[in-house]
Amino acid sequence: MKICLVGSSGGHLLHLYMLKPWWEKQERFWVTFEKEDSKSILKEERSYWCYYPTNRNIKNLVRNIVLAFKILLREKPNIIISSGAGSAVPFFYIGKLLGSKLVFIEVYDRIDTPTLTGKLVYPITDLFIVQWEEQKKFYPNAVNMGGLF
Repeated sequence: MKICLVGSSGGHLLHLYMLKPWWEKQERFWVTFEKEDSKSILKEERSYWCYYPTNRNIKNLVRNIVLAFKILLREKPNIIISSGAGSAVPFFYIGKLLGSKLVFIEVYDRIDTPTLTGKLVYPITDLFIVQWEEQKKFYPNAVNMGGLF
């Protein structure tokens, strides 16, 4: 199994990294922002750098769509997993088009409102994970796994 772990740097990247017991024995690659924290955390990992900022930045959205096509056609992951944020959207939609399974983990700290990324990828995910039962009012078909992080 080959896994693509995609997400913004900072907390989203740390959340995915904390799943290490799950992914450490699998072939994998990462897609995130080229920032100091990601370069440090992923220094021993195969990584691709995507474009940022992603919030309301159409130019970088287009650039990340092109990048997603290039990376996903080359790597052909079985599963794409993310906890957000904006960098996940193009990789999820292109990944779905190319036949990858999609797993999204809604962040722990958004109980009263859904994230924009969650709302955008929810319709196409194969497994949508929430960490609070209250989050299921936004994502009724999600699986509540409790606090993962």
